Amino acid sequence: MRLAFREFGVVGAPEMVLLHGLTSDGGSFDGVVGELGRRWRVLVPDQRGHGETGPADEYSFELLAADLGEFLDEHELVAPVVVGHSMGAVAAYLHAARRPERVGALVLVESPPPFPQARPIPERPSEPLAYDWRARVELIGQVNAPDPGWFGELAGVRVPTLVIGGGPSSPFPQEQMRAMAEQVPGGRFHELAVGHGVHREAPEAFVALLTEFLADGAET
Repeated sequence: MRLAFREFGVVGAPEMVLLHGLTSDGGSFDGVVGELGRRWRVLVPDQRGHGETGPADEYSFELLAADLGEFLDEHELVAPVVVGHSMGAVAAYLHAARRPERVGALVLVESPPPFPQARPIPERPSEPLAYDWRARVELIGQVNAPDPGWFGELAGVRVPTLVIGGGPSSPFPQEQMRAMAEQVPGGRFHELAVGHGVHREAPEAFVALLTEFLADGAET
């Protein structure tokens, strides 16, 4: 896959990659990229099946993780901070577990936990979509029946990791997200009780939390 992307910040600054959630695109981070670009060179791809990247032949979290690795290689990003929201968070942690030398720090925002869920697949809308419907169907299927080995893979993450939960109105159990953080050596969990779209609902608090976490020594 060749991923469409946008870039913010200054070339030569520490690098950060932002990965959006299912049915969204890189524009979901528009409320935070300006501030993050003051400190980092920020790259925001549209993942397969979404936005300007367009449809793909197949969809799975394993493929999304592989896409991320190819994106980092293509742009010579050696060990960037990787921030993933929801779908993007699963791709991020699978990549970090399998290629730990290629991530400097990891932030998982409202990640679907690697435990069976019961997310419904809604009826397809009649209006045109900015994403491939097949991606929604196939990836929700994996959310509901994740690979049983994924939780164990989190123990292989070797970089500072922050898991951010959206609190009681999140569609995912917060105690399962906390368990994810505890599975990562030195992982941390923090709750911003604003729901699933943490970076959209509370952009200032999100940027402050991210910046504080990386200033504590996670930044490379």
